[in-house]
Amino acid sequence: MKQFAYEELKVLYRLARIFTAPQDLREQLEQTLKLLSEHTGMDRGMISILDRDSGEAILDLAHGVDIEGLDISYKPGEGITGKVAQTGKPMIIRNLGTEKQFLDRTGARRNLDRSELSFICVPIIYDERVVGVLSADKVTREISSPDDDIAFLAEVATLIAQAVHMRAVEEDNRRLKNMLGRSQRPSTDLVGNSKEMKEVFGQIFQVADSNATVLIQGETGTGKELVARAIHRNSPRAAGPFVEVNCAAMPDTLIESELFGHEKGAFTGAHQRRSGRFEEANGGTIFLDEVGELSPLAQAKLLRVIQERQFQPLGTARMVKVNVRIIVATNRNLENDSASGKFRPDLYYRLNVFPIYMPPLRERGSDIILLADFFVEKYAGQLNKAIKRISTPAIDLLLAYHWPGNVRELENCIERATLLADGDTIESVHLPPSLQMKVIAPQGKKQGQLASLISTYERSLIVDALKEAHGNQSRAARMLGTTKRIVQYKIEKLGIDVERFKTRS
Repeated sequence: MKQFAYEELKVLYRLARIFTAPQDLREQLEQTLKLLSEHTGMDRGMISILDRDSGEAILDLAHGVDIEGLDISYKPGEGITGKVAQTGKPMIIRNLGTEKQFLDRTGARRNLDRSELSFICVPIIYDERVVGVLSADKVTREISSPDDDIAFLAEVATLIAQAVHMRAVEEDNRRLKNMLGRSQRPSTDLVGNSKEMKEVFGQIFQVADSNATVLIQGETGTGKELVARAIHRNSPRAAGPFVEVNCAAMPDTLIESELFGHEKGAFTGAHQRRSGRFEEANGGTIFLDEVGELSPLAQAKLLRVIQERQFQPLGTARMVKVNVRIIVATNRNLENDSASGKFRPDLYYRLNVFPIYMPPLRERGSDIILLADFFVEKYAGQLNKAIKRISTPAIDLLLAYHWPGNVRELENCIERATLLADGDTIESVHLPPSLQMKVIAPQGKKQGQLASLISTYERSLIVDALKEAHGNQSRAARMLGTTKRIVQYKIEKLGIDVERFKTRS
């Protein structure tokens, strides 16, 4: 058995204590690399974890090497790291200046004399399987026995093996969760990546398979109809009809006939029998938009349909049974309306089985540009325009506006801008005058300046990325297409608490 030097034994002892204490895996592994540098002269230590599906070694942690914002991996057999990962055998390179297989993808030795450096690389093995790679540099003249340095680093790899395995499992779980989320994301025309919209997507997925009555609430123009269609499209009733009724567009005298049908001669002008919308929706879904506008008599009949799944058309004593899923939407506060007597409380409770709240666009800051790009692509295709982008000044105006008309207003705005644009870019001049005027806050609230609005948008983007990356700032930076330094600067500037996003082991 290899006899370790006193300093090496101290390092191994300290590592054993670190990995028996309840700490975050990342912190434990970072301490490992720091100890190697400070006490053994093994600098620029790196830990790569293996992707079990592809066999790639993905650089996860480093000490003394700036890997912020970098996405570095080695295919099986690629470079020294890839070769050690593939073979499970350690390697030592005594002269990095002459070794062609050494890739230095981090660029850490770019300004160093590589001929004076050795590179030691050992597999990290857990349960008889390579789960990662541990590597470090050492000045060649300080190496008295290459076999001894390999043996020591291999012993370190043994101590950290379980932690590296758990890191690999965490990464696998994160990837699987993302894949599951994508596969479970409902088929929908809704566009959005904000936290608020992810919650809506989750609710759609939860309720689609059931027959529960759904109440969709939100301001005009937020996309309540799209939510209703998404629920129907992802339900077992998808092959059945989807019947939409705008309750606010019909006078009280016609609502009952429209919903429940009538017999010939039931009222003046009823020259023939007509099936109601509920009967047309049999086997599918009926969507009652602006349900808060129903008359008291129509409310009573709707309550009976929900309770008994049958109704009586106007002018007849016969009962019609239906198998229909009911989805309703409103921009009113039905709870307040029921309390004030404007809406039947018993009907409200029947409708409010599964409520979904559609957030206004002003609460979906990180979705504004995503939606704008979607509508640019949509209308550029329809109008045969070669528009590729939205200019930065135009983006600033889009972000600064409070969008009282929500997504519908944004869509109309982009359609207009696409019509006016004569090049490949939508400029601020193509946007409606209302966006170019000084922004007036709704309901008398003082609107922040452009800088503060953009900061809010930045904060939303960064928070969403940190949640997705479980607090890993490098990974969040890659998601945002920037560097870790910039993300760190923004985190400090915007006062974001990163710790609350980290997953503890």
